[in-house]
Amino acid sequence: MKFLSVSLIASALAIGARADIDWNLHKFQAPGSSDSRGPCPGLNTLANHGFLPRNGKNVTAQLILDAINDGFNFRPINVNVAAAKVAVLTTDDPNFVTLEETGLYGSIEHDASLSRQDFHQGDGIHFNETIFETLANSNPGVDYYNITSAVAVLTERLNIQQAANPAIINTEKEFIFRARESSFYLATMGNVITGEAPKEFVNILFREQRLPLEEGWRPSKIPIDSSNFFTLAGKVQDLYGKVWEPSGSVKCPWIRDQPEGPVFFF
Repeated sequence: MKFLSVSLIASALAIGARADIDWNLHKFQAPGSSDSRGPCPGLNTLANHGFLPRNGKNVTAQLILDAINDGFNFRPINVNVAAAKVAVLTTDDPNFVTLEETGLYGSIEHDASLSRQDFHQGDGIHFNETIFETLANSNPGVDYYNITSAVAVLTERLNIQQAANPAIINTEKEFIFRARESSFYLATMGNVITGEAPKEFVNILFREQRLPLEEGWRPSKIPIDSSNFFTLAGKVQDLYGKVWEPSGSVKCPWIRDQPEGPVFFF
């Protein structure tokens, strides 16, 4: 029955393609050697489809919000507005940011990622298949990810990095960022109400940084907004919070507001 439910979800999403988007103008193009890409598979995907500048440069907070809305049917709710504004703080340029610059450690980039190395261990910008295998191998026996599997992956990734990275930062800020990022892939690649997302769609988003249009994905028929996303994110956070504990030498949530600092604790 679970397999059937995911098939129905995929069909519903396909029917719900946004009529106001000309997908011929948003075909996938892999980035060139001079294009900028960052640690966020969602933003990279939006650039690869032309919702953000395809070169990944001259990006503004408003462009990010518009791209998420147009590409994922995800409204500019406060969590997206805050993330977009923080992303622009990762550069000294007063107006624009490149996608690579959004990888500034301590801004929106954090430890125990689902698909990137920790800052103190190497490349925190580019996709890492070995790290992603924790997610890719989760929820065996079915063709979807869900809230339970997402939390299991978050927990396993944190356990791995706590053992591997003595400098790990794992405060309440990182807890919230990780939980909401997992909620994001469940909502945008699957169903924001049920919290189930076909594995194929999620894997393509991470591995290829591509919208799986050819495989049948379409943006959510239901706009993703504060009326449904926070319900999903709350379920992820509640379940994750039952097993999560802060760790590392940094105890207070913090954020870096520009490349050279300072760091603000809150």
